[in-house]
Amino acid sequence: MMSSRIAVLGASGFVGSRLVELWHLTGRANVRPVVRNVASLARLARFDLDWRIADARDQEGMTKAFSGCDIVVNLIAADASIIVENAVLSYRAAQAAGVKRMVFMSSASVHGQAPAPGTDETSPLHTNHIFAYNNAKVRAERALMALRKTGSVELTILRPGIVFGPRSRWISDIANQLLMGTAYLINQGHGICNSIYVDNLIEAVGLSIHVAAADQGVFIVGDRERVTWLNFYEQIAAGLGLDCSQVHYLPPPEFKHGLAEKLNALRASSSAQALLPLVPSALKDAVKGALKAVTSSPSPSPWSLTVESGLQVTEEYSALHQCSVQLPWKKAELVLGYEPSVSFPEGIKRSVGWLSFAGYPHMH
Repeated sequence: MMSSRIAVLGASGFVGSRLVELWHLTGRANVRPVVRNVASLARLARFDLDWRIADARDQEGMTKAFSGCDIVVNLIAADASIIVENAVLSYRAAQAAGVKRMVFMSSASVHGQAPAPGTDETSPLHTNHIFAYNNAKVRAERALMALRKTGSVELTILRPGIVFGPRSRWISDIANQLLMGTAYLINQGHGICNSIYVDNLIEAVGLSIHVAAADQGVFIVGDRERVTWLNFYEQIAAGLGLDCSQVHYLPPPEFKHGLAEKLNALRASSSAQALLPLVPSALKDAVKGALKAVTSSPSPSPWSLTVESGLQVTEEYSALHQCSVQLPWKKAELVLGYEPSVSFPEGIKRSVGWLSFAGYPHMH
């Protein structure tokens, strides 16, 4: 892979910074970090790298940043409002720059946080999820596949689940909750955590770059082990010298969405998006004003509930904790040759080891 020059879009994020670090230090690839501003280079500045500055919504800037590269790895961790726009613009920029292949980081959440049994890459997708992020990733995948039909840039899409490792929000957020006594598990923590250690995900990216059959392929990737959320919390707790006896075990809460949330969901739906170009500007402005008036009125967050002992239960965590399915990565194994080289126990060991390095207290 060293002969290829690889532009890494979103190189300052959790996965991006680890990918650049790992491939540069091991000499595995000639990487070019592409970040939004100079401040985003803080962690990567210790390396002598051919970095570039480009905004995720600037096609011309990305075209210049990708110039001379064979591969683009799009790892942008963007807000749902710009995920689709960035996907489209980055593909067009790659096309203009003469890039051979793009690897796009989607998410297993296109199947929902608690997918149905039997879900795999062939399962039909929809944009009626309660989370805007899920819908945005679905629309981004569709837009990219449509562009690939007429474009020359090859395309591979990866769908990881819970990506963890040192500096991951999943590790730090749960550690903070455990230390503050606000950690909770739904359904006794028996739900499946579709985990993937960050280095395993980076291995999947590497395979996606050069396997010819990966073009126009979509691949779920994950760890080998079947991990429950209780397992996940227990391991982080152990790294802090705690146990899970103080974790709050809760039944699934009921979340009710009001008019504002329903209107936002309708606005984000694929049918509404398809109709937007046909709507006169004046009418668009009037509708936007009405929506703003409705959605800006103060009200409790529909995405979290206050339950016993003042705990804030988020709808995302609640849905994830109720997952009963370990998503399969058989297709990635067969087509890409993917095999997770870092076991879950080793990955969690490295992750909780980082907690001490980062200054988290050890309670015993």
